[in-house]
Amino acid sequence: MKNKPVVLIALGGNALIKKGQKGTAEEQFENLKLTMKQIARLSDKYTIVITHGNGPQVGNLLLQQESCDAVPKMPLEIIGAMTQGQIGYMIESSLDTALMELGINGEKNFVTLITYVVVDETDPAFQHPTKPIGPFYTEEEAAGLPYNMVKTDKGYRRVVASPRPLNIVERREIKKLIEMDFIVICCGGGGIPVIRKERKFRGVEAVIDKDLASAVLAEGIGADIFVIATDTSGVAIHWGRPEQKMLRKVPLSEMTQYIQENHFPAGSMGPKVEAVSQFFKKSGKRGIICHLEDIEKAIGGEAGTEIVK
Repeated sequence: MKNKPVVLIALGGNALIKKGQKGTAEEQFENLKLTMKQIARLSDKYTIVITHGNGPQVGNLLLQQESCDAVPKMPLEIIGAMTQGQIGYMIESSLDTALMELGINGEKNFVTLITYVVVDETDPAFQHPTKPIGPFYTEEEAAGLPYNMVKTDKGYRRVVASPRPLNIVERREIKKLIEMDFIVICCGGGGIPVIRKERKFRGVEAVIDKDLASAVLAEGIGADIFVIATDTSGVAIHWGRPEQKMLRKVPLSEMTQYIQENHFPAGSMGPKVEAVSQFFKKSGKRGIICHLEDIEKAIGGEAGTEIVK
């Protein structure tokens, strides 16, 4: 089997649920069509690894279980695994349809892998949880819940830690699969966060940033191109101001300066810029942020923001 370049494509949560949508199964399948058509076409020249967000899906499951006391409530790690299976199925089904339309569905193998991501139990993030998840509560409701809570404009929400990802437990399995030219769907929602206790892994109540976990995976499997696909055409400095400027090909040193100047908020573009910068710095290979509709163009060097020397 000829070796093909490996591309890791990290899909933002908006790949499945767009702003203003309820998140029905029909909406999510419809939203995946264009992205999967691109990936199907790319699979002829590249070996593909797909990662994805899961924020809205986790939120929906938490809301469902908070609304029902008839069945046991599941911890966050289990809900993360549930969404990895849910979204993996939706991606596989949509990808199968896209491959079928190209007449090559029988020639491609793909698999969804439940993925653990190792974090450090001494990570300072565990002492200062900042990641809001789940439904909104009134002050009275929040007072009776056993979670860390934070006040927001819409009410109180549960917050959990967001520790830095260290490595991907299944990276060896993923490497073997891509060597066989499987399209691998993994690290859903940043992966299931675990810490090592003696010889065992134990899940922890936390949420890992999907883009940072994807960068760790991209480096670990030796990806040739790392693409973060989101709902903007690329990265801009001076966002929302008259002097706003979109960036195309940016030297790492220049991007690092922009990061230090706080051009990229932690809650939006910050982790994405950090992730592609981290990947480029460690591997010297292409790291790109682009719109979901421009994945093919970005890989072809015609769209998105790319880190260069």
